[in-house]
Amino acid sequence: MASPHPDSAPEENGLKKQTIRVGTRKSQLARIQTDSVVQMLQERHPHLCFEIVAMSTTGDKILDTALSKIGEKSLFTKELELALERNEVDLVVHSLKDLPTSLPAGFTIGAVCKRENPCDAVVFHPKHTGKTLRSLPDKSVVGTSSLRRAAQLKRKFPQLQFRDIRGNLNTRLKKLEEKEDFSAIVLAAAGLRRMGWDGRIGQILSPADCLYAVGQGALAVEVRAKDQAVLEMVSVLHDEETVLRCIAERAFMKRLEGGCSVPVAVSTLLKDLQLYLTGAVYSLDGSESLRETMQASMSFPNENEDGPDDDIQHVGITAKTIPHPAQVAAERLGVELAELLLSQGAKQILSVARQMNDA
Repeated sequence: MASPHPDSAPEENGLKKQTIRVGTRKSQLARIQTDSVVQMLQERHPHLCFEIVAMSTTGDKILDTALSKIGEKSLFTKELELALERNEVDLVVHSLKDLPTSLPAGFTIGAVCKRENPCDAVVFHPKHTGKTLRSLPDKSVVGTSSLRRAAQLKRKFPQLQFRDIRGNLNTRLKKLEEKEDFSAIVLAAAGLRRMGWDGRIGQILSPADCLYAVGQGALAVEVRAKDQAVLEMVSVLHDEETVLRCIAERAFMKRLEGGCSVPVAVSTLLKDLQLYLTGAVYSLDGSESLRETMQASMSFPNENEDGPDDDIQHVGITAKTIPHPAQVAAERLGVELAELLLSQGAKQILSVARQMNDA
């Protein structure tokens, strides 16, 4: 915890009238996302002051190499976590999909905010306005920096070509509009919406066309696990449905030992207290794939769960405000679906994909 000002008066949850420093990446989207989280915290904790500390990460600096080739697990998080470890910031806002399924010791995800649309979206070159991927001319080049998107879309749209495109959202859109290299690019719908660029979305890809990334569309607040006051302060932002869906997704990914260097994809739905998880793995060219769906009940009584295990993490998430049995069931669902795919040969598909990507 940041050392409080000596003359500050105690406040209700152990935090004093002090400045809470919030770490974020420097990109425009990261700042918009962090501002939205800070605004929610400020509304709920009007007695606290929040200061945003922006920094560059490895993923922001290396722009000429495909993300999957850099071979670094925490591309967009490492520098932020170092600042958290050194007490230079008190919490960090991330896109949940950037956070590995195993966090470094001493850290936890203290809040997962209500999810924006997790699907992928297509932005078309101005000359292809009004088209869809299906109606683009043969051999049109589509840009994506994601092996997951490329593998699924190559399978679905074999007449198109897929090429890597890097840079933040602004850079990629500029590359699309100012050059003739790409007919379209595929991005997360959530990022475009948060930037206020809904109007640029030409097509939303449903999970039938393209399953999304684990955690896509959700924002996460990472804190020091032992910092009870900060953990409690941010926990008000937890959205129960989002937390349970993302626990299942992250557990699936973790059991498969997936990451950005292999095509692993998911889709989740919570309906009538049933959590449905669809998960898939693909070869790099999309020719091989395994895909299955499982479900689990999320109907558990709200017990008073203060006890010795009230700080248990589920795939890096600490959510005391959400029934513990439901979190256990969501995590088990993810593991069991991964086990099912592993029994069908997922490990072989993923290890070949990893080797080909490394090569």
